[in-house]
Order: sequence, then C-alpha cells, then structure tokens
Amino acid sequence: MSMMPRAPRAFTARAPLALAAVLAAALAAALWLAHLSRSRAQTASGMPTDYSRVIARLDSLVAREVADKRLPGLSIALVDDQRTVWSRGYGRERVDPAVPVTSETVHRVGSVSKLFTDIAVMQLVERGVLDLDAPVSRYVGDVLPEGGDASRITLRQLMSHRSGLVREPPVGHYFDSSGTTLAATVASLRGTSLVYPPGTRTKYSNAGIAVVGYALERTQKQPFSDYVKRAVLEPMGLAHSAFTPESALARHLAEAVMWSYDSREWVAPTFGLGMAPAGSMYTTVDDLARFVSVLFAGGRGVGGQVIARATLDSMWTPQFAAPGATAGYGLGFALSQFDGRRRVSHGGAIYGFSTELSALPDDRLGVVVVATADGANEVASHIADEALRLMRAARAGQPLPDIERTTTLAPEAARRLAGRYGTGERAVELIEQSGRLFMLPMRGGFRAELRALSDSVLMTDDRLAYGTRVRLLRDGLALGTDTLRRVELKTPLAAPAAWRSIIGEYGWDYNTLFLLERDGRLNALVEWFYQYPLTEVSRDVYAFPASGLYDGERVELRRDANGRVIEAIMAGVRFPRRTVGTEDGSQFTITPVRPVAALRAVALAATPPKETGPFRAVDFVSLPSLDPSILLDVRYATSNNFMGTPFYSSARAFMQRPAAEAVARASRTLRPYGYGLLVHDAYRPWYVTKMFWDGTPPAQHVFVADPSQGSRHNRGAAVDITLYDLKTGRPIEMPGGYDEMSSRSYPDYPGGTSLQRWHRALLRRAMVAEGFTVYEAEWWHFDFNDWRQYPIGTATFEEIERAAGRRGGAR
Repeated sequence: MSMMPRAPRAFTARAPLALAAVLAAALAAALWLAHLSRSRAQTASGMPTDYSRVIARLDSLVAREVADKRLPGLSIALVDDQRTVWSRGYGRERVDPAVPVTSETVHRVGSVSKLFTDIAVMQLVERGVLDLDAPVSRYVGDVLPEGGDASRITLRQLMSHRSGLVREPPVGHYFDSSGTTLAATVASLRGTSLVYPPGTRTKYSNAGIAVVGYALERTQKQPFSDYVKRAVLEPMGLAHSAFTPESALARHLAEAVMWSYDSREWVAPTFGLGMAPAGSMYTTVDDLARFVSVLFAGGRGVGGQVIARATLDSMWTPQFAAPGATAGYGLGFALSQFDGRRRVSHGGAIYGFSTELSALPDDRLGVVVVATADGANEVASHIADEALRLMRAARAGQPLPDIERTTTLAPEAARRLAGRYGTGERAVELIEQSGRLFMLPMRGGFRAELRALSDSVLMTDDRLAYGTRVRLLRDGLALGTDTLRRVELKTPLAAPAAWRSIIGEYGWDYNTLFLLERDGRLNALVEWFYQYPLTEVSRDVYAFPASGLYDGERVELRRDANGRVIEAIMAGVRFPRRTVGTEDGSQFTITPVRPVAALRAVALAATPPKETGPFRAVDFVSLPSLDPSILLDVRYATSNNFMGTPFYSSARAFMQRPAAEAVARASRTLRPYGYGLLVHDAYRPWYVTKMFWDGTPPAQHVFVADPSQGSRHNRGAAVDITLYDLKTGRPIEMPGGYDEMSSRSYPDYPGGTSLQRWHRALLRRAMVAEGFTVYEAEWWHFDFNDWRQYPIGTATFEEIERAAGRRGGAR
C-alpha cells in the first residue's frame, strides 16, 4: 500500500445480507491478492523483500493469541518504509449486528495520542512560537501547583515525564466520566502538589501532557482537537483519525471489553477524557501505519513536510539522561534497544483498548497492534516484537526465527506448585485458580498466569504479561537472578480491627479501587489489575511504593462523624465508597419484582423442562446422616434469605448419594484444620428455582439459575456450603456473605482480608479434591462433576422422604 491516501471510505448503511455475503467474498479475495502483491517491499539494495512467509507466520500467531487470550478483536499493520505490506483484523468489531474487525476498524489508542500532541508542539518549536525550555506558565497561565518549583516546569520536562506533576489531574482524569473541558482539567492542577522536584525523576504523568495540549489550545486560540487535526493529522494523510468521536468514526468504533481478576466481563465505557491530549485519539491501524511511514520519511506527509527530520531526531534522543544513553523517554517517544537496534515506540491503554506502536527507524520497519480487551498490552507488545523480528530476518534473507509456545499446566501441577516462595520484597505467591497457576509478586504489580515452556521452565503468558521465565527447582524457584525457596505458610493472622472500616470498594462500576489486606499490609488494587502494598504514614494516610503507576503518591481517607471511611482520595482523585453487599454481616436481601405469593402460584403450576436422559436412578441421602458434624443453616426454610420469605417447609439437605458421600469426605479432610461444613442448601425443587428467577431483577440473574435449563441443585448434585469453627460452632467469615448478589460473591474476588481469602480457598480445595467445581459467581456454590447424569426434580422434601421411606433410604 502506498503512502498516498486512499479515498475516504463511505460510512454507509450495511447492504442486505445476501449481497453483503457476495461482496464480502469478493473483497476478501481481492484483499488476499492485494496483500500477496504488496508483501514484496523494496530493500535498500532495490531487491524486493518477500514477506509472504512472515505474514503466514504472524497470521497463525495472531489467530492463536486471539483465541487463547479470548480477545474480542485485534487489528495489525506491518510497515516497510513507505509501504504498509500487510494489515488485517481478527475477531469482531461489534456483536449486534455482527461486524468483523478489519484494519479500518476504529480504535481508541490511549497514550499513543501523546505522540501527536507532542509533534504539534514541536512544529511550533520549529517556528519559534514555543520554547521547550521556557517556563510553560508563559503559555498556560497560572494553572500549575503553587510552590515547590512548579513555576519552572518546562515543555521539555512535561513531554519527557520529568515535570514531577501528579499522574492524574483532580478533574478530567482517567476515572472522570463527566466530560469536562481541557481548560477545567488543567486548572484543577492548581490545587495539587508536586510529587518530585521538576527534572529530578521520571514520573509518568497524564496530567503533564494535558498541560502540553493546553499550551497548544491557548497559544493557537482554537480547540486542541481542531488544531491537531488541521496541523498534524490531515497533513500526514490520516483521514480516519481524530481526537473527538466524529460521527463517521463512531459508527465503526470497535466494542471493547473490560474484565477483572474474578472473571467478570462487561462492555467498556466510551466516555471522553478531559485530558484529551494525553489519551483520546480515535484512529485505525492503517492510519497509524501511515504515521509510521511519515516518521520513516523524515517527517514528510502527503501534504509536504509535517515536521523536520532534525526535529524527529531530537524527539528520539533520551532526555535528562547520561551521555550515550539509548533508553528512556525522548520527547514523547519511548526509546529502547530491540535486538541491538534503535527502537522508538509508545503503548496505549484506555478502557478496553490496548495498543502498541513500535518502529525501528534505522531499519525503517514498523508494526501497529491494537487489541480490544482491557489490559492486553503485553499481548500487543508480544505480537509486535515477533513481527519486527520476523521482518528483520526476511529483510536479511535469513531463516525466520521460531516463536516460543507455552502450554497450559495440568491442574494437578498447578495445585502442587501453589504457595509462597522467598521472603521479603522479592517473594512471590503462586496461586492456583480453577486448575491454572498465577504468579503475584509480594512487592506489588499484577497477577500473571504461568504456563509451561518446558518440563522445568514456566513462563508468564496471558493478557497481562509475557516472557518472564521461572525455572523449577527441587525445593523452590529460580526467578531472574533470585533463588526463591518454598516457604510453609501458617493460617494468616486476622487483619487489624482498625482496618475493617477501610477495607472495601471505592469508585465506580467501570473502574473500582479496592483497598484490601494482604500479608499484614494494606494494599490498593487499582485499575482492576495493579496491586500495590501501601505504607502507613498516619491513621488516614498511606503511601504508594516508589515504583508503579502511582509512585510517590498517596491514598488519603476521609471519614464521617461515626469514623466510617466514606471516601478514598487516591493520588488526588476522589473515589467515593461503594455500598457492596451488607457490611454488618446481615443477610443480603432484594425486593422481588413480583409478590412472592404470585411467584409461587405461577411456579407450582409450571412444568420443568423435558429431558431425554438416560439418567442414573435417583438416590437421595441426607447430608448429616453421613457425617453428624455437617451442620445445617437452611435459610430457605426461614425468612432469613435474599427474598425474605420461607420457601421450604423444613430445614433439610438432600443430595444424590455419590455427591453426598463426596461432601462427607471433604468434611473429614477439613477436620484436622479445626473446621466443619455448614450447609445452606442442597437439593432444591425446580419450582423454587423458578420463583428465584422470576422474582430476581434481570440485572442479577447471574446469581440465580435459569429454570428453562434447570439448576444443578434441582438434580441433587449441587450444594451451598461454608465453614464453621468446630470449637465454637460459629460460621467462618468469608469475603462476602451467603446469597449476596455482589462482586464479593465471586470465588476469585480479590478484596477482603488474607484470612477471609484463605478460608475461602481452603473450602474450595477440599471440595474440588472430592469432585466438585465452584460456580463462577458464588464462592459457596459447588456442583458435583456428575450432575448431568441426574434428572431435574421438583418434588418437595416431604415427598422425597415418603418415597425414600418406601425404599428404606434418604435418612
């Protein structure tokens, strides 16, 4: 593909399906022929480089990554100097109507936006309108923090993240969905303090680039987005790019996905940021490929010279660095070495979109990757690295390098390796979860899945991380230069009582801050994936570590008159406390959507779904009859349940005999720990399941079974269960309460205390070892693995007892 712009695509309504299918087939064939013809690019010697094998190898890699990492969509483009030699999309742009991702799908590219903001500034530096080393207050007025040498902050410091400003502005920040203006965003910095003295330390700051963009807006006397489009995007030929969601772009904006450690997924929000210059660009990988070609052309675009070659060279020079340095931040660009070659790049992350733009200016090779899953930057980076490596080999006429592949660990290996390794800040925790193994450093960071690279080497390989190797030793691990011996852990201590009013959730549904206890320290889990241990400064002030997203910043707590924490101010951003479940330990309740009497009448008149079988013979047995230490707290026999009314006439717990015997075995394995099993529910008549479904608001249906499918409870092969203390008889506290319809109910919910999570894991291990699987949304709900072999039942407990009496069973 040449660097000349194509005619803007027509953003029109979709053709009828039959015609669309014909056109799609013809277009696919044409695109395939086009990419084969353009997969030959000229080398410096004038001989063509054949990229067809590179494309085939990458096509296989990308398809595998999209499937393995469950990415909704991904777009990629490869650049050889002035040609886009290949671009393609994978997955879906949107679900309804079904639209595939292409290289022209519109994405939000997050912090890649900063490059265009900084180039716009450098244009004005070339003309003498702006001075990189003058106080930026000359251009933006008195908006910077008072005192602390903020008055001497320069554009150079802001563009290379050496200003010392906070990461996020108090208004218009990453979490702010209110749609505030750039001017208001920058003005809010007046009430902040510098984190570090200007020029002394690298401190990544979105707020800083907002100030840079505001300098453009103020000096050019026009909205930032309009100016950058006219001065940078259009002269470069980026016809499908803008800093606002123009209607033509918004129609083809990909639907992106958010997710969390507890396996929840939801559609990513699309609100704009007040700090637009730092992260609000909308574009396609084809447009970003053209941008890379402009860089390789020394700043020349379709409309002439956009920026001077010498200016680009200055932007690709490490700032505030030692002589000879080759890595760090330049002006806007991240600088590094890739296989001994100079690399300029930038990543981007914004609500469901993960971007990597990477270029080798001396080789004139580049790649752009965008995935539509939150936090998947390592996937994009891994694909980009492999692409550059393959392209360099093809250019040099060398054999293509192999791409390493990992395999999922066997569940028994994951359970065997789980535990703590090492001590102090270098220690890591390996966590088994649903048969997979994850690593979480004790010093903070994110949790990453470990997969097998060989019999003795594991490697991080998931959405969040790739490439960290862990070598298995007889009694420990080798991680980098560290040898970490396995540490036997005792039952965690209870968290300090003073922290009970702090631990919880803060913020919003789309972005929640968790304050939790881990290993005797208060931790902050930020932006769903980044967990940091906090250091107590005073009763209500905690400091982040000197690394990570919020290095040098603090969490400050605000309390009401009763001493309850009602707000966490993280790095200057206010996170209101969220109401999650019940804080006093009382039973969670809902207001049924219809009166319970009406629900009961409809359910009793209904018929369970028909099934074909074959099924095993029904053989119900009462759980306490197999083990008297199994106690009952069947709340559906009382009004103390989520709908506030009795559903059963008596407190009984029946299960199919093999499942019941498995519960009894789990009970025996827990006894040495000092715990027994407390059962809340087991077999449940189908008509009760229908009452639950019909009476629960649709938004909470994940917590109740669909009666059209039948519940595992209806088959006598599921149990709602928890632990109790054998000495006191008291139930054990878990991260969330029974039948609580909230995020705390998920079996991998990351919040709460170490002791709560340890108890939850102990219960889960005992049940899984006996053939149960925990339900995805309820830590207390366990399904016996043979549940499909039993029919749906709707008989009452009394009917079961009468039938069993005739057979001499169900004691």
